[in-house]
Amino acid sequence: MYYFCSDNCKMMDFPQDFTDSLRRWRDDGPLLEEALQAKAPVSIRINPAKMTSLPRHERVGWCSTGYCLPERPAFTFDPLFHAGAYYVQEAASMFLEQAVGPYLASPAVCLDLCAAPGGKSTHLLSLLPPRSLLVSNEVIRSRTTVLAENMLKWGSPDVAVTNSDPAELGRLAHGFDLLVADLPCSGEGMFRKDPASRSQWSAANVTLCAARQRRILHDVWPALRPGGICIYCTCTFNREENEDNIRYLAGHLPAEVVPVGVEEDWRITCSADDRYPSYRFFPHLTKGEGFFLAVLRKPDGPYRPFSAQTGTGRLPALRHVPCSEWLSDSGACRFTAEASAVCAIPEIHAERLSSLAGRLRIVTAGIPVGEWRGKDCRPAPALALSTAFRRDAFPTVELDRQEAVRYLQKEALTLPPDTPKGYVTVTFRGLPLGFVKHIGPRANNLYPHEWRIRQKEWRMNSCPLTV
Repeated sequence: MYYFCSDNCKMMDFPQDFTDSLRRWRDDGPLLEEALQAKAPVSIRINPAKMTSLPRHERVGWCSTGYCLPERPAFTFDPLFHAGAYYVQEAASMFLEQAVGPYLASPAVCLDLCAAPGGKSTHLLSLLPPRSLLVSNEVIRSRTTVLAENMLKWGSPDVAVTNSDPAELGRLAHGFDLLVADLPCSGEGMFRKDPASRSQWSAANVTLCAARQRRILHDVWPALRPGGICIYCTCTFNREENEDNIRYLAGHLPAEVVPVGVEEDWRITCSADDRYPSYRFFPHLTKGEGFFLAVLRKPDGPYRPFSAQTGTGRLPALRHVPCSEWLSDSGACRFTAEASAVCAIPEIHAERLSSLAGRLRIVTAGIPVGEWRGKDCRPAPALALSTAFRRDAFPTVELDRQEAVRYLQKEALTLPPDTPKGYVTVTFRGLPLGFVKHIGPRANNLYPHEWRIRQKEWRMNSCPLTV
């Protein structure tokens, strides 16, 4: 079936099986199809550890840190984006806040099962009670690079990025208080953001995705402690991957489906069956893309705390760490080393992470602090972005936007003549971007090559967030 899109003046098509199935259970199916032709809204979620508010922008009702933008700026050329001050995220996905808040009031251990590129993981780091630990896992190895980058830029030390299969995680019996399962799906809710996804859709793939989702939950369910909470979500519309799966999982895991508070003016569609409360976002009703969420609670019962499990333990403490003075509270950390790299693990998580290290593939954990180059310990780029960084550990030079973009492109900088020689923190609007090594006439740019902005042309007014 074909529709005309007034935004880009191109004919857009939806699979006939998709429209047929949608209209069988939605009286307003044509209105949804029309909404999927429109221009997708743009939203961001700020990092409360680095930014307080965006007063000139519309708030996302169900997320205290979410904002809608009037247009899509050039995020690539906004230094605040690279400093981890905010994350570009679809508004409906921010409903996670309403699902986490009522059920977690004390420090918890959380698993984000399918985490890349990091939207829900960065959100969780802002939502979890203090002293909580997040394990941000991505099954597909190639996607862990961008996940690790986004988590390091967000700056929290209370996270480990892992690359493990759900079955491996399931062997961590009773290891997690909260499980977030944003599962691979047919992606119908992203049709207008990713038109190419329409050509990949099929009824057979919907059935395949639904079966995969059930298998993944069965594999990982033993890792959730009794009484723990599982947040199940997809970005698709069909019932097979959503309501049908929730009913199946409630009967076979077993699990209880529990409610989430919703305000009427959010225009979120709630399930009619009170036994299986669930929540849907439709783009013709709410500002956002397609999204489905339900909360499953594991029945209470005896359980063995994670810390009591035995593991190989691969996080021995270092005895002498000169670079410990670069952290605001080094006494609260355990310093470890792998090859020439030095990391700091919050002591409150050290035992748990030691046990994880013997069972899972850990990509990064805690705070990368420095790297030994001969007798010299160079500060790690991610250290500058960490909320645990002691800001007066190095001299600081504030950059304007043009200089900051040049730094992020890994170009050479010329610092003020009175800048001390040695390692220097460069900032934009007071937020650290990274380090340079000032050697007098020039400064060596220490920004990671793999993080650099590859585009060269940009406009000064290309991002209204920093104008």
